[in-house]
Amino acid sequence: MNKNHRHASWTGVYAVMTAAVVSCATSPVSIETTTHPSPNVEKEFFGKTQDGQAVDIYTLKNSHGLVAKVMTYGALLTEMQVPDRDGKFGDITLGSKQLEDYLNGHPYFGATAGRYANRIANGHFKLDGVDYNLAKNNDPNHLHGGIKGFDKRVWSARPLDTEGEASVEFTYLSADGEEGYPGNLECKVIYTLTEENALTVRYEASTDKATPINLTNHAYWNLAGEGSGDVLGHQVEIFADFFTPVDATFIPTGEIKDLTDSPLDFRKPMGIGDRIAHLTGDPGGYDHNYVLRKDAPAKLEMAARVTDPQSGRVMEISTTEPGIQFYSGNFLDGTLTGKSGRIYQKHNGFCLETQHFPDTPNKPHFPSATLRPGELYTHLTVHRFSVR
Repeated sequence: MNKNHRHASWTGVYAVMTAAVVSCATSPVSIETTTHPSPNVEKEFFGKTQDGQAVDIYTLKNSHGLVAKVMTYGALLTEMQVPDRDGKFGDITLGSKQLEDYLNGHPYFGATAGRYANRIANGHFKLDGVDYNLAKNNDPNHLHGGIKGFDKRVWSARPLDTEGEASVEFTYLSADGEEGYPGNLECKVIYTLTEENALTVRYEASTDKATPINLTNHAYWNLAGEGSGDVLGHQVEIFADFFTPVDATFIPTGEIKDLTDSPLDFRKPMGIGDRIAHLTGDPGGYDHNYVLRKDAPAKLEMAARVTDPQSGRVMEISTTEPGIQFYSGNFLDGTLTGKSGRIYQKHNGFCLETQHFPDTPNKPHFPSATLRPGELYTHLTVHRFSVR
């Protein structure tokens, strides 16, 4: 496909994406729980890094009993407690009980990924005529910001005084040249637990030099409860008509492809395991970027809905981003033990990472991920929880 054709395809995609969003036959209902005290934020010491930096955990609670826990290491979501259809609360995000497990390495459980989430081909891009070389930490490509990306940094944090909501702001200055990226990048991530039973994640950033940026949260979800087994029975709906095919190293080919007659088509609710066997190759499973329907760029719109028939829990994701990466936990291999004391096996969790498309710095026809001095990078993603 030539470059001009690619640009024309993207324009056509935006026209198609104005189509009406497909609705489920049964709508989720609001969570009704016993009223708890007013929304609040609590802070506790969690441990120290190898170089002696203190790490804290912030606990966010709303008046309905929902709880989100986020720590300063990696601005990372460690826990999300929501009720099932019977009102029983459970933790629905994968992770570890102790800081040491995170420090020893993990598959980005709940982490803020950056400076550029997902992959950049061959660890290289050119911006304004200058070549930049990054770590090839996912050989032969660059992944999630490099060897010591944002997920491995200790962020500063402070609770925010937001009426009727529990909110914490995390900040980090990524220095010019860090992991090979240009520009001093001032980053902000704000987690808020609302009275509407939603966890919102708002990102902001500014730079003094042009740089690519793509921030996301890499939570692994299991709506039946962390450590409860595989997620193959979860029903997934993704509000996209196109996806970006990839090569053998998970780098987009540059094509914007229709989902029709593809096992990747989740325009109607479908079990994660229903067609997963059609995805051949190692390790087997979903790890694909979907081109979300957008009435306008950067508009907050529905991206995905996931339902667990067993517990009745529903998670709806809305975002301002152009894409979402659906990953079915293909590389979980039984070597990690989770918070429940149970071993995480393949497909024991799924990710829905709102994002700019992978390898955008090398694909000029994709929606731009370049931030320039004087501009403000913003990204909002909302996870709303309910039951049916």
